[in-house]
Amino acid sequence: MTVTPRRRIRRAALLGALCALAVTGAGLTGCRAEDPDAGTNGVGKLPAAAIHSKALAVAGSAGAVRLHGTVEAGGSTYTLDMRLTADGGTGSVAGGGTTFGLLRVGDQLYLKADAGFWSHDGGDKAAAAKLADKYVKVPQGDPAYQKFSGFTDKDDLLEGLLTLHGTLATDGRHQQGGVRTIRVSGDGGSGGSLDVSLEGTPYPVRLVRAGSAGTLSFSDWDKDVPVEEPEADETLDYGKQLPTS
Repeated sequence: MTVTPRRRIRRAALLGALCALAVTGAGLTGCRAEDPDAGTNGVGKLPAAAIHSKALAVAGSAGAVRLHGTVEAGGSTYTLDMRLTADGGTGSVAGGGTTFGLLRVGDQLYLKADAGFWSHDGGDKAAAAKLADKYVKVPQGDPAYQKFSGFTDKDDLLEGLLTLHGTLATDGRHQQGGVRTIRVSGDGGSGGSLDVSLEGTPYPVRLVRAGSAGTLSFSDWDKDVPVEEPEADETLDYGKQLPTS
């Protein structure tokens, strides 16, 4: 008997309904659910610990990254927007009611801020006026060097930030900034969570730190970041120690 177009339509509708039942667990066979890993880099098929390890490995081998978001450190909350390379970094940090720029080239760290930053908490206003909007060299023995140079160290910063605590498990597939991700969580999220890209190289995309200690996004992996010494007329060497403010 010839099957009419109308019967074909009805049969297709019936098959679609049966497949829907199969997806909801009705136990029917003959229908295939869409593969969630189709067109991805395949890391979504790995165990959670393997996904995390792979993300750490590719992050460590990347030549550069941009990270932005919030992070708690030393009892303070900072908002970061940093571009980092293996040999330095540049960007801005906001915290404690002030915003300042950081630039590190090799071992030399520079801090750039307005006069309000340098005179914060009753600092010397005359000295602050001289330092304002200059790339001020931070001596390696100054407390500010130890406090802020870590924000410009790609390897140390990523190693510390990307750590998840507790038992790792996958926590579904998501989208971050239009990028498909697989999420890995520690102890159900209380130990932090990391979204790893399912597209291309499995770089970290978004991190929620354990204990509500900040949320960071990662982008521009391996994109060239020009980190160069500032011009001489923009640079100021204050001496052995910066103002205490």
